[in-house]
Amino acid sequence: MNTRFHRSPLALAVLGLLEDGSLHPYGIQQLIKQWGKDQVINVGQRSTLYKMINRLCEAGLIAVHGTSRDQQYPERTSYELTDAGRAALRQWMAEILSTPRNEFPEFPAALSFLPMLTPKETAEHLAARREHLTQKLAERDALLATELEGFDLPRVTMLETEYLRAVTQAELDWIDQVLAGLHEGSITWSREELQAAAAQLSERGGSE
Repeated sequence: MNTRFHRSPLALAVLGLLEDGSLHPYGIQQLIKQWGKDQVINVGQRSTLYKMINRLCEAGLIAVHGTSRDQQYPERTSYELTDAGRAALRQWMAEILSTPRNEFPEFPAALSFLPMLTPKETAEHLAARREHLTQKLAERDALLATELEGFDLPRVTMLETEYLRAVTQAELDWIDQVLAGLHEGSITWSREELQAAAAQLSERGGSE
């Protein structure tokens, strides 16, 4: 098994879908979309999927199964999971599920540079984000309701949507608290105060 392969959600999805049998890239992309897994796996660009498949082939985690031709479609190459790929899939699942990973998302990075803005500008931007989150929460509620409607689906098939909804709700609640602090003045700052605080920290660091 190629232990140096850098795993990703897309690589995980390809290996996971091939667990049940061979597929061609278009089939992989369509299954991800049909099952609503494009909430957590980016398959908007098929070229990205093809690049990932090539990398997985080079790493020996998948292999060409065969080539088919249909009058309505161009020649299609299907792929299958190798023993090394099956082992890698289970190793990745164990690592991802058991161990939190610092993924360095953009939003916390932007929060670390809020002193560049004024409290008023920050409140305006967070209020706009709140609107987006409220809409996303409604969409996820609707998706959960749609997935359940008329089907007796095992809950395991919806856990990623439940998780995303919980994370969205938690972020929405946190933003409400921050906006309340900004509006009532318990969260505030000025460039002068921040510069003075930075100078104090620099002096303290120099004296140690």
